[in-house]
Amino acid sequence: MTSALSIAALIAYLVATGWQVQRLARAQRGNARGPAWLALLAVAMHTTVHVQTWLSSGGIALHFFTALSVISLVVAALVAGIALVRPVGALGVVVYPTAAALLLLFRSTRPELHGLPAMDWQIQLHAGLALMAYAALSVAAWLAIMLWLQERALRQRRLDSLLRVFPPLTQVEAMMFRLIGAGFALLTLALMSGVVFVENLFAQHLVHKTVLSLLAWGIFGALLFGRMQYGWRGRRAVRLTLTAMILLGMAFFGSKFVLELILARGQ
Repeated sequence: MTSALSIAALIAYLVATGWQVQRLARAQRGNARGPAWLALLAVAMHTTVHVQTWLSSGGIALHFFTALSVISLVVAALVAGIALVRPVGALGVVVYPTAAALLLLFRSTRPELHGLPAMDWQIQLHAGLALMAYAALSVAAWLAIMLWLQERALRQRRLDSLLRVFPPLTQVEAMMFRLIGAGFALLTLALMSGVVFVENLFAQHLVHKTVLSLLAWGIFGALLFGRMQYGWRGRRAVRLTLTAMILLGMAFFGSKFVLELILARGQ
């Protein structure tokens, strides 16, 4: 059952990607509801694969490959959901096949044999908040890249198909800051829950993860403050968003990669 669902989800993601590529080739800017609904169907099947895996293994555990797959499905869900009401379907060309690839990687590593112990509810809450924060900020980072491409095209006076298929620049910027605000709030809750629920940072090798997360949190907070007080936007906002996202990626996936795959230690 899980294998069949995985294959169906992969097909749905790839068809949604192809459908969106076709829309871009025709320079269609409007809301990509067709590809978005298909991607949401893929997300539902993707989610079911993880739920069934956790049920069969006796609890929720977030191995490196599991975390990658779960975040990719949340990112795909956010992009598809936004694409139903805003013309951001172009992001699906990158996000949907990425989710398909990470689902395939998750399944190919035999998740039932990952060997990490199931998490108790406190750590599940902390991890869930962190994953949602990472997903929201990841979409904000993709929007920052979209914003950078638009500004670059405008500076070079290239009014080509790139600008015709992307939403208006001001709309991209507004969506980016909304997602940064939501992600910042979730990241704040995740850090607070970590302080409350994680008993010994040194014993669990989480100091580096916490420091990098706090650095990212500080940059996102400074960006939001600068936006409200000084109207920060454009290239400054893009640079700060991508810098903070790199730090957050190193905090979460960099530490998991080293601890679980190189040092063979669970978190």
